[in-house]
This record gives sequence, structure tokens and C-alpha cells, in this order.
Amino acid sequence: MTAKIPTGKIDPSRIRMTEVPHLSNEIIEGFRALGDASSAVSDALDYIGVTGAIAASTLVPVISGATLVGYALTLRNMKRNGNIHQAALDKNAQTAEAEAHNLATKDDVLVIQGVPGISNMGGVGALIAKRNGEVGAIIDGGFRDVADMRNLNFPVWSTERTPLTGKWRIEAVEINGPVVICGIRVYPGDLVVADDTGVCFVPRDRAAEVLEYAQKKTAAEQAKSRKIADGVSFTELSTVKA
Repeated sequence: MTAKIPTGKIDPSRIRMTEVPHLSNEIIEGFRALGDASSAVSDALDYIGVTGAIAASTLVPVISGATLVGYALTLRNMKRNGNIHQAALDKNAQTAEAEAHNLATKDDVLVIQGVPGISNMGGVGALIAKRNGEVGAIIDGGFRDVADMRNLNFPVWSTERTPLTGKWRIEAVEINGPVVICGIRVYPGDLVVADDTGVCFVPRDRAAEVLEYAQKKTAAEQAKSRKIADGVSFTELSTVKA
């Protein structure tokens, strides 16, 4: 893989790594094969003692029915000080969403610790993201251009939607360092699983363990569902663990 070259949108010292670590294709495809996997993955995280699930009522999906599995490419933003109007006149942007997209590779998910009430990502960014192989974005904060995301079929889960641009209101702090999303710490390369029910962050070094439990959980629930469809008694159902 060709090394990504930063564009200068952010001081290079604020980029902790230029390439997000990935796991084997077998693991990521295993998670994808689960389908709407957030519930099974959440149960698996409980089983191993890790807090990593966030409800879809908090991180709301922009595309109903969308599912996502990928690797966290992280961006941390903060609210910028100064005169917004003057910054706009001077075209003095301090955002680095474009730099994050520039560093993305196939199966990455942009995970933004963002600023509330302000857009941390827009439609042009989504277009670049999709071109570079990103599979979606998770944003603790606002984003805009909802119609663009839907037309591109680029799934986003966020806490807010807003027309207010972040160009003059946001300063990028760091790319590919740890971020906190709705109280959960996420590291670059952690696995992200999202669907209509919610979003789960799986620590990269526990992904194989979580997948194994989630597969067993899903298989058990499918077996129980078949028994329900077959009309078995409640007594018999109670013996099927799921």
C-alpha cells in the first residue's frame, strides 16, 4: 500500500499515525456476515467486560436500514475562538476533515469527537470519503448536507444535524489519536459496528473474541426463532439459550 502524504491541512505533529491498523479480512467479513450486528456485539462486549455500545437514539443514523463495519479513523475537534465573520472573510479555516479523508483507506470509518451545534462534516467531505474507501462516519456533534449523504449512500450516525459550517467555528486538534464518543474512548483501528439499533466500538485487540461470542449468540437466537416459528411450547423454548 502506498503511504499517504499529508496535505498540510493540519500541523503534522497533530497526526499521530498516517495509517490506521487493520485486522484480517476474515474478522471484518465475519462481523459483516452477522447483518444487523449491534445487539449481538453489545452482548459480547458485556460478556468480556467492555463498555462500547451507544443507542441509536443518541447516535442517530441518517440512512434507515444502513449497516456498517469498519476501522476507526479518528478526528478530534474543538470550538475555535475568535471572530467568525472575520475568519470567513479571510477564508481562514482551521478544520482538518479533508486531511482525515486524505489519510483514509478501504474500510475505514471516520470517527469524530466533534463540536455540538456545528457541522463537523459535510457533503463534499462525504464524496471524498467514499472515493477513498471509507464506509461511513460516526460523529459526536453536528454534521450537515443530509440529502448529500443519502444520495451518496454514505451512512452517518451523529448526535446532531445543523446547517452551521464548521470552517470558521472549529479547530482540528488531532488526527488518529484517542477520542471520546458519547463517553466511550475509541482508538484508531478499533472496530466500529453500526446499524439502526445503535453503534458499538470494539477494541481492536478484543475483536476476534467479540466476533466469536457474537456468532454464537446470533446462531442461538436464530435457532430459537426457528423453534418459535415451528410452534414449539414455551417450556421447550426455555431450554434454548440465546
